[in-house]
Amino acid sequence: MTETRADIRLPTENLSDDLPFYTKKLGMRLDMIYPADNPEVATLSGHGLRIRLQKGAPDGPGTIRILTESPDKFADGERELTAPNGTRVEIDELNPPLVLPRTEHAFVVRRLADQAPWVIGRAGMSYRDLVPSRLGGAMIASHIRVPDGPVPDMVHFHKVGFQLIFCIRGWVDVLYEDQGGVRRLHAGDCFIQPPRIRHRVLHAADGIEVIEIGVPADHITEIDHEMELPTPDERPDREWDGQRFVHSLAKEGVFEPFRVPGFEARDTTINDNTKGVASVLVARPVAGQVSPWTRHNGDILFNFVMSGEMTLEGEGKDPYRLNAGDAFVIPPGMATRYADATQDLELLEVSLPGSFDTTVL
Repeated sequence: MTETRADIRLPTENLSDDLPFYTKKLGMRLDMIYPADNPEVATLSGHGLRIRLQKGAPDGPGTIRILTESPDKFADGERELTAPNGTRVEIDELNPPLVLPRTEHAFVVRRLADQAPWVIGRAGMSYRDLVPSRLGGAMIASHIRVPDGPVPDMVHFHKVGFQLIFCIRGWVDVLYEDQGGVRRLHAGDCFIQPPRIRHRVLHAADGIEVIEIGVPADHITEIDHEMELPTPDERPDREWDGQRFVHSLAKEGVFEPFRVPGFEARDTTINDNTKGVASVLVARPVAGQVSPWTRHNGDILFNFVMSGEMTLEGEGKDPYRLNAGDAFVIPPGMATRYADATQDLELLEVSLPGSFDTTVL
C-alpha cells in the first residue's frame, strides 16, 4: 500500500525561535528538518496534527485548536497562546460538560400549511424545523423525511441530554450499540437514543417520516470510525448517563386516562427509562367527552398532530385549527383547551421533565 501524508503549512521567519515553542510548549515532535547547515523547513507532529514550518511560506499564520482532557495541565494552563511565527493556539476541553440553556418559554404554533422550508441535512435527509425559536436553545424539534432505500450513514453518536426518534409514517432500520441486531421502527413506534450511544441508520421505506427531538438544540454529532455494528454483546439494561435505550412498540401500548380530561394516552416507558428526564405519550380523544381548560407547570411541553384535527385555544390567543403535520408548544402557566377534536386525532406529546402537574380550570 502506498504511504500518503498530509501537512498543514505555516510560515516562519526563524526556525530557532519557533521550534522550542512547538516542541516544548505544545509537546509536538520534530520529525524532519533541512538543510542541516541553515534550516528553512521543519515538519512536526502531535495531537493528531502534522505541520510544516517553512521559511518564507506565503501562507497566513493560522490558528491551531488543541483539545485535551486536562487543559489546565497543558501549556502551563494557558488557554490562548501565540507562537513566534504568529500562529494562534487555542486550548480547550476535549469533552466539555453539556450545557442546557435556560428555556425561553413561548407559545408556538407551526403549521404544515405554512410551507416552512425543507432543508437537506445529514446523510441526505430532509429537515423541517418545528420550533424555529428553539425556545432559546433549550430544544430542537424536527420533522424529517428520509430518502427511501439504503441510507449513506456512518456509525455515529450525539452529545445530548435527551433525544427521541418517533416514526409517524413508513419504517426505518437502525443498528444500536449493545442492542443486538437490526431494529425496525414502524409508524407509531419510537426510539430513545441515550447520550453517546453509537448507532447507524441502514435502510428506509418509501415515504418514511420521523419526528426528532433533541435537548439542547445545538449538540454535536461525532463519527466513530472504530466501532462496528452490531456489537457482539447485547446489554439491554446498560445505561448511558443514567438513561436506557428504549424501543417502544405502538402495538404493545395500552391507553389509559390522560392528564387532560376527555383524552386517553399510551405511555412509551420513556419517563421511567430516562429517570424522569422526559416523557413521551400518544394521546387521543375519548368519544363523547369534552376537554376542559387546563394549565401545566412543566418546563417544555411539545405536541405534534400525527392524524386528525383539533382546535387549540389559548388564553389571549386566537384559536388555531390544527391538522396532521402541525406542531405546537404550550408554555408553563398558560391556560389552553383542546377543542372540537375529530375521533381520528392522535397527538404526540413530549414533555421535559417527564413528571409535572396539570391543573383543570
